[in-house]
Amino acid sequence: MKWFRKKDEQPIKPSIKQHQSEKLIQLGSQLASLRQEKNLTLDELVLFTRIPRRLLQAIEEGNLSDLPEPIYIQGLIRQFADALGIKGREFASHFPIGYQPVAFKSTWKNQNIAQFRPIHLYLFYIVLIFCSVNSLSHLLNNATLQSNNRQIQSKTAQPSTEQETSSNKQPSSKQDQSVQVGVTLKASSWISVVTDGKTAFEGVLPQGFSRTWKASQQLIVKTNNAGGVLMSVNRQKAKEMGEIGKTEEIKIAAGPN
Repeated sequence: MKWFRKKDEQPIKPSIKQHQSEKLIQLGSQLASLRQEKNLTLDELVLFTRIPRRLLQAIEEGNLSDLPEPIYIQGLIRQFADALGIKGREFASHFPIGYQPVAFKSTWKNQNIAQFRPIHLYLFYIVLIFCSVNSLSHLLNNATLQSNNRQIQSKTAQPSTEQETSSNKQPSSKQDQSVQVGVTLKASSWISVVTDGKTAFEGVLPQGFSRTWKASQQLIVKTNNAGGVLMSVNRQKAKEMGEIGKTEEIKIAAGPN
C-alpha cells in the first residue's frame, strides 16, 4: 500500500501588479481628496507641475494601465503631492516599484525582445520629470530672493535727514522717473515680466504669491490668467489684469510718480 505525502500548502501571494494597482487606488484617492479640499482643479495643477492632465487624472482614478513604468509613476506621485503641500518623497514611497528579473544568460535576440523598450518614451518621461523639478527649484529660489530683498528694503526704508534734504533739492531723480509694479496671485498662473527690455521673470507662480518689480523706462507684465492676477502700479490700489482664463499684456512707461 502506497502512502502519498501531502505537499506543503503555501499561501497565494498577490502579484506585484495587483499590489501596485491597490496602492495606486489608495494614494490617488487621497490626492484627489486633498486637491478638492484646496479648491484646485487638474488644469491648475498641470500649470504648476507641468504634468499632462491625463496622467494626473489616471493617478487620481487609480488607472495603472494608463501610466508609464512604476519608477516613473512614483516620481509623478511625488510631484503631485509636493504641489499639494505635503511631503512628496515620503508619500510616494508607499507606492511599490517592484523588481524586474534580469536574464544574464540570454542571446542578443532575446534581449531585444524582453529588455529593450522604445527609447523616445523613456526620454520623454525623463525630460518631463527634469522640467518639473527645475520649475519647483526656480520657484523656491524666487521666494528666497524675495525674502532677502524685503530684509534689505527694511534696513534702508528710513533714510537720514541729510539724504532727504539732498534728494528734495534735486529737480529730478531716478526714483521719480521709475515705475514700480506689484503682483499678487489670486490663483496659480503663468506670468512674464520684462523690465527695460530684459526678461526679469517667466514661469508659473502659486496662489498667494506676491512680488514687486521696478523699471527705469518701461515695464511689461503678461499672463495667461488675467482674472487670477492682481496688479498695482506705483503702490496704487491693486486691480485684476482682466478676465479669468484670458491672456493679457500690460505695458507701463516710467514717469513722475
